[in-house]
Formats: sequence, C-alpha cells, structure tokens
Amino acid sequence: MARGSETRSKIMDIAQEAVLAKGFDSTSIEEIVASAEITKSGFFYHFKDKNALAYALIERHIGVEDALFDDLFGRARDLSDDPLQAMLIGLKLLAELIEDMPGGHPGCIVATAAYQDRLFNNDVREINARAVLGWRARFRPMFDDIAAKYPPREAVDLDQLADMVSTVIEGGLVMGRALANPAATSQQIMLFRSYIKLLFQPQD
Repeated sequence: MARGSETRSKIMDIAQEAVLAKGFDSTSIEEIVASAEITKSGFFYHFKDKNALAYALIERHIGVEDALFDDLFGRARDLSDDPLQAMLIGLKLLAELIEDMPGGHPGCIVATAAYQDRLFNNDVREINARAVLGWRARFRPMFDDIAAKYPPREAVDLDQLADMVSTVIEGGLVMGRALANPAATSQQIMLFRSYIKLLFQPQD
C-alpha cells in the first residue's frame, strides 16, 4: 500500500474508533491529527472537511458490510439450496460472528451518522440512506425466494421484513451498549431467526 493510502487509512481508523465511542460531534479534527501524528495540512490533503471524512467512513463501511454479508450468506447458500434454510443458516452465522467479537460489536458508523445528521451535508445524508437501503436491496430478494416456496403464515410487507434485519441488529447494538450486555445483538438476531422460521413454517 502506498504511503499516502496508509495515512488515509490510519486517519479513518482513528476517526472511526473515536466516532463510535463518542459520536461525530465530539470528535475533533485536532484529536484525529494528534493521534495520527500528522499535521492539519496532512489531514486536509486527504479530507477537505469532516463531511468528506464522514462520507469516506460510510463508503468504507458499506464495502466492509457487503463483503461480510456476501461471505456469510454465500456460505449459507453453499450449505443449503433451500431459501428458508439458507436464510436461517446465514442469520445463525451472523449471530455467531457478532457473539465472538472481543468486547462485543463496536457499533455502527451509519447509525451514528443518522443520529447526528444535522452535522452533515446532503452528500453524507444520501450515502447514509444508500447504506440503509442497501440492506433492503440485499435481503428483499432472499425473502421473495422464501415466500415463493413457503407462503407466509401472516400477511407481511417483504420490504419491511427486509428492513427488519437492519432494525433488529441496530436495536441490539443500542440495547447492548445501554445495558453493558455485548450478547444482546446476537440474542436479538437469534430471536428474529425464530420469527422468520415461524413466519414461513409450512402450513399443514
């Protein structure tokens, strides 16, 4: 990796850790510069302002998240051709991944940006919305495949069901932090998994 790319990644790593700990509002460029051991001009060479930094953090988060889901649910599909079973396996793999994180999941940069969206310009708000809608775009086709084979036992909006994957995880992160319970997120995912299993359970 080129030195410039290393410095940019270092800035983003330091910023992300600080933002997840205390939010964008309380994270200053000065502290990032000090931690990265660079000058302010070095920071501004990579990011013209905090909006540019937030955009880059969210963009990177989307890429990491996409790779993670591609891996987990790809493995799930390799283990089962049945769409419902593949979904249940994927959710279990996700719960186990989060449960195995030392100290629990660090938090979500997208949620943090959403809570403080007044700080940002439209570009940041738009990429943050794209990150959220990316979950729907990923999980809606999976639920379409499941519903085609196993009609749901109750009427359900599949867009909202796809959105529920995100809300369960984000809600679990909030619950875990508020109660100092790192297991909360994986527990919520497993509860959601049970709901999916019951919702699409074949009717006699």
